Amino acid sequence: MIKHFLFSVVLLFSFISFSQNGEIMLVSWNIQDFGQSKNSVELEKIAEIIKDADIIAIQEVVAGYGGAQAVAKLADILNRKGAKWDYIVSDPTQSSKYMLERYAFIWKNKNIKIKNRGRLISELQDQIEREPLSVDFYINGKRFSLYNYHSIPNHKNPRPEIVALTNYIMSNDKTPILLAGDFNLSENDAIFCKFLDNGYSPSITNTKTTIKKKCDNMSYLNYSIDNIYSSKDISKVSAGVIDFVLVCDEIENARKLSDHLPVFLKFSLN
Repeated sequence: MIKHFLFSVVLLFSFISFSQNGEIMLVSWNIQDFGQSKNSVELEKIAEIIKDADIIAIQEVVAGYGGAQAVAKLADILNRKGAKWDYIVSDPTQSSKYMLERYAFIWKNKNIKIKNRGRLISELQDQIEREPLSVDFYINGKRFSLYNYHSIPNHKNPRPEIVALTNYIMSNDKTPILLAGDFNLSENDAIFCKFLDNGYSPSITNTKTTIKKKCDNMSYLNYSIDNIYSSKDISKVSAGVIDFVLVCDEIENARKLSDHLPVFLKFSLN
């Protein structure tokens, strides 16, 4: 009972007034193995965690039919929680056999619009194992571009991928830009220096986003690898992680949803 009360308080103070005054709440979440492995109870819990966002970027959607089906089920659950949502599921990335994934966006469609269903950035498929998904969103007639990206694991060295991606974004910087995802590297890694020097900013810094398998000295969080980067024409209002674990005793249950915490950015367009 206490942990559910604490979780409700966290959500209340994290998301209050997020959709007022043209401000947008973006949540980025690597939902581990998002597909048939998630049952209806787990999908309901996921929906409760993210229901107050305006746009959700999901990484690690499984490539088979089960992945797209899980996104559709999640959108349906969200539609029964007081707002209307739309969603996009990408085609499978052009990846090697065990790296194949999809990306997804889910968003409240009352004030947020799209003009097409986005695309995987095919120009990068030879440089990036899971080439990112890009979609242009519009709010009050203002356009911004949102990229969804999941890098290769840290032990495979994602730095060349990130160089290719950030160079591509900087060379196509014609609208306000957001880059959301799991980078398998901290924002403090030197590979991001050029990107940051060109006016892009991480939403969170020195914030752990992955969940350990067991508690260690009362700590259940591990690496700082998930983030949302924004261009200089986007105004950050607030940002952080949504900690749905809260206590060490909940690690096992939490990891049934994902081994990552969601990252959020509340922003407005300049």
